[in-house]
Amino acid sequence: MDINCSPLGFLISLFFIVTFLAPQVKSRAFFVFGDSLVDNGNNDYLVTTARADNYPYGIDYPTRRPTGRFSNGLNIPDIISEAIGMPSTLPYLSPHLTGENLLVGANFASAGIGILNDTGIQFVNIIRISKQMEYFEQYQQRVSALIGPEATQQLVNQALVLITLGGNDFVNNYYVIPFSARSRQFALPDYVAYLISEYGKILRKLYELGARRVLVTGTGAMGCAPAELAQHSRNGECYGALQTAAALFNPRLVDLIASVNAEIGQDVFVAANAYQMNMDYLTNPEQFGFVTSKVACCGQGPYNGIGLCTPISNLCPNRDLYAFWDAFHPTEKANRIIVNQILTGSSKYMHPMNLSTAMLLDSSRI
Repeated sequence: MDINCSPLGFLISLFFIVTFLAPQVKSRAFFVFGDSLVDNGNNDYLVTTARADNYPYGIDYPTRRPTGRFSNGLNIPDIISEAIGMPSTLPYLSPHLTGENLLVGANFASAGIGILNDTGIQFVNIIRISKQMEYFEQYQQRVSALIGPEATQQLVNQALVLITLGGNDFVNNYYVIPFSARSRQFALPDYVAYLISEYGKILRKLYELGARRVLVTGTGAMGCAPAELAQHSRNGECYGALQTAAALFNPRLVDLIASVNAEIGQDVFVAANAYQMNMDYLTNPEQFGFVTSKVACCGQGPYNGIGLCTPISNLCPNRDLYAFWDAFHPTEKANRIIVNQILTGSSKYMHPMNLSTAMLLDSSRI
């Protein structure tokens, strides 16, 4: 058994991060782009159905109130912020993102979006990735007015960036309905090639806007989400079509990142193998202290995978025993397992290096 994957390994890694990494790494801004896996509440400020603004979302958050995070508690960006000794980034649309709060960074993510602008059209009013990039430019103008253009450029260049995209391009686009427009337009391998091409433009735009250390997560085990089990599974097996999509997409993403890094001449972009991180605890839930990796804590129907998590949904009493919080999203405990691998994982999970190594390298250059 890989000690990094075990609960003991998690505690050892956490001790390493808190004791050795955080004190050595100069505080840095943190910027987050992507979808509901990393949205800290932007969609609460939008008229859209893609919101997590009702109980029991946030039931284990420090305030015990919904915050717009698609989690019972903290999400992946929160836990990364916690590990590096920084406060959580505020949603870009939050009225509290002013003054010194701007210097912590910002979260531009919006539930429902994808690599493609037609992904998530059913959610209507969401912040598509092109708009997230516009907001990033706007953010830099706001900070420049506060601390000057030179200091702003330094803040952005030295920042940590997280981008999480791709899942919705399959779940809420290609496979959203049988014979969807994109599935009629593209065979799956051609669709993956198109997504990768478009993702390349996004990564290069991030670099153009000043990002110099970017963590890029691949798609998770999409076919194993309770929503997919409820629709497609007879005996709890993961939905093969989405698992195949992930198996095609993720290696191409790693290749893209290597290619863009080669163009730039340095390892700006770091690939996180979210699929393998997911599969570790989904295939061996007991090893991580879960009683199930198939049934969501909150929901209704088979596997609690039908519809949204609402105040009248089934709700498990102990979220730490469940890998999935709702039909699509991990619990805080599962998010902590993912972040542990992002921080300290081997080349099986992180390429070309894990985040702890990247940050120590960066701190020596600052």
